[in-house]
Amino acid sequence: MFSYRHAFHAGNHADVLKHTVLIATLDHLLEKDAALTVVDTHAGAGLYRLDGDYAGTSGEAADGVLRFFAAPEKAPATPAPAAKSTGKKPAAPAEEKPVAEAIARYLSVIHDFNPKGGARVYPGSPFIVQHLLRDHDKLKLFELHPTDARTLDANIAQLEAGRRIAVLRDDGFGSATKFLPPPSRRALVLMDPSYEMKTDYGRVLDFAAEALKRFATGTYAVWYPIIPRPEAHDLPRRLKTMATKAGKPWLHATLTVKSSKITKDAASGETQRPGLPASGMFLINPPYTLKAQLAEALPQLAERLAQDRNAAYSLESGG
Repeated sequence: MFSYRHAFHAGNHADVLKHTVLIATLDHLLEKDAALTVVDTHAGAGLYRLDGDYAGTSGEAADGVLRFFAAPEKAPATPAPAAKSTGKKPAAPAEEKPVAEAIARYLSVIHDFNPKGGARVYPGSPFIVQHLLRDHDKLKLFELHPTDARTLDANIAQLEAGRRIAVLRDDGFGSATKFLPPPSRRALVLMDPSYEMKTDYGRVLDFAAEALKRFATGTYAVWYPIIPRPEAHDLPRRLKTMATKAGKPWLHATLTVKSSKITKDAASGETQRPGLPASGMFLINPPYTLKAQLAEALPQLAERLAQDRNAAYSLESGG
């Protein structure tokens, strides 16, 4: 149950998508003066060193956030929009066209944690959120993994944020709805479990359904991996049905960076698994500005993060 550690995956292509969407969503919600409560059901350790042992073992950040800090290379294969996408052609390479606003904003936040340049420190969702929140906003962080919970506690303690940030060593899916609705009637809930257990897919759906019943006007964001597993493909469809039945708007964005096919090494004959090829973000009650921002950003993300010619993106909405 506790084998997953996000430190091995920090700053990968899935984090780039998730945090680009998260920052754009938060920026819009924080335009109103009323207090905002943010709930993160699976907070992780909060801060990660990309030059540390964990991130260095996987090297995933090299094909993620670090591509934005690397020297320009030969342009990768041009990705095509995936099924149900905007239908627009991918953006021109970054050197020929200004970086999309949402990507630039994401990179500015990463820079805030690395004032000397580069990206040695990578902020997870908890630290991205706390960096953007105001003094009268609240942040509720849930983390069950014993090691990550202790690290998160220590990292948050350095902020001396007092009661504005609460770290709870509890099951976010089982307890987070107690904060809904918040006194200000404004909230963003981020659900991004590891999905190492198949039951996580069903628990996302159950939690989202209960949260909508308790607080129908909250903004709910779900990150999920796109892998060859039926539950992974059923999740966005079922979330779409849930939002539609509730009469709520929704937005679904995906980013694919490579093929999901399992191959064999020609020399050794050993099976080679591709790792995570794609991920998605599904939002219920998203900011009305988000679709236009992602329509500009997704083609650029697909181009910059492409690992083979199968790189693609999709963007759809309803309600």
